[in-house]
Amino acid sequence: GLSKHLEGGYFRETYRSPRNRNNRSFVTSIFYLLDGDDFSSFHKIDADEIWHFYYGSSLTLFTINERNSMLTRKVLGNNYKKKESLEIVIGSHNWLAAQVNNKLSYSLVGCTVVPGFEFEDFELGQRDKLLSLFPEHKKIIETFTRQ
Repeated sequence: GLSKHLEGGYFRETYRSPRNRNNRSFVTSIFYLLDGDDFSSFHKIDADEIWHFYYGSSLTLFTINERNSMLTRKVLGNNYKKKESLEIVIGSHNWLAAQVNNKLSYSLVGCTVVPGFEFEDFELGQRDKLLSLFPEHKKIIETFTRQ
């Protein structure tokens, strides 16, 4: 029951709270599946995301902070000896990309968004734009954009 996601991978919305007086849901939640030979392209939204590890290979999340251009790598998984985290928070307005760490596997994760996710607030990273904003991250931007 998953649908193809614009950023790569597959998803299914599992929860959407009622809309508030601003006509926005307080929270939404999805299952997200990423195959080892795919990646989640750089994208950003105007809400905080809480990523939850469920099953499969660990997943590396790459963020570029829009305000200070800092690149961060965090690993979502269940191996504490490798300093993996079961849950990772990505603040709003950070450019985010992800890849499965075992290319022969997949990652099944969840993502909770507060305030709730709306597609009109989703921006898929365009390679040329990101390279002009963050030239110091050329290699990773080229790796995690599709055009």
